[in-house]
Amino acid sequence: MDFTIEDYDKSTNSKEGKIPMKKMKLIAMTLVAALSIGLLAGCGGGGNNESSGSEAAEGAASGGSQSITASGSTAILPLAKAAADEFKKDNADVSITINGGGSGSGLKQVAEGTVDIGNSDVEASAKLDESMAKDLVDHKVCVITMVPVINKDLAKDVPDVTKEQLKGIFTGKIKNWKEVGGPDEEIVLIVRPKTSGTRALFEEYALDGESGIDGALETDDSGSLLQNISDQKGAIGYVAYSYLVNNDAVAALGIDGVKPSLEATYNGEWPIWGYEHMYTKGAPSGVIKDYLDFIMGEAFGKTLEEKGYNITSKMKEER
Repeated sequence: MDFTIEDYDKSTNSKEGKIPMKKMKLIAMTLVAALSIGLLAGCGGGGNNESSGSEAAEGAASGGSQSITASGSTAILPLAKAAADEFKKDNADVSITINGGGSGSGLKQVAEGTVDIGNSDVEASAKLDESMAKDLVDHKVCVITMVPVINKDLAKDVPDVTKEQLKGIFTGKIKNWKEVGGPDEEIVLIVRPKTSGTRALFEEYALDGESGIDGALETDDSGSLLQNISDQKGAIGYVAYSYLVNNDAVAALGIDGVKPSLEATYNGEWPIWGYEHMYTKGAPSGVIKDYLDFIMGEAFGKTLEEKGYNITSKMKEER
């Protein structure tokens, strides 16, 4: 460090142009302290800071923190959680947080960058403005089958309806179960909110694009919908087929003589199905890419079907 007493302003001198002894001692002490700090910084502090910066750069290059956050569709929620459990068996250091909230919510959050993955039953363009959807990358992880479900007490009298009758029920044209061969019981509609991708998919393929009746009871998630249908005589709603695996609290309603099943969806007999999407903002990397690759990989395919989802590559038709 180049620093001398002469560098001090002459105004610090006495009238005789000399620095008083007390002030000289103070300056000397200040110089010693400054030199000590400089030496410490050069020998230790600066080296540590450089090392930390290098480590941070290496961490960013390797994909940053080992965490994944996702939200959105409740239809794919059981699959996403099952995949997370399986993935963590070989990736114990990865933290994975997955929430529901509906397709619209998940898409909005991934577009805003508050989650890594937005799960959706429909394409992003159906829920977001183009300005928000344009940066999202679509990963079609599987196919989902949607099923109309009824209270179990109705099943023995109404095991099946035509597609036109189904449309009549959900658009309010048919108001009593006796109109479709059932008991004299008022029809109670329980549906998902307008932000729901499950609702959008059901309306597109079950109701041929018609909107469901306004004023129907709404519930935020598929689990609550099933409970409400189980509790109310005369109730009808719709859920993903995956929610009916090992669940006999409600009854699936057939359409035109066809009962819902993975096989009926594969061969094209069951009409209400769509792709399940996992959106990322830009191309995924690191553990996020690894997780998505795992879900769509062959090894996880068996688990995928056991959970009630269809493998996209096995479909006989595309949409």
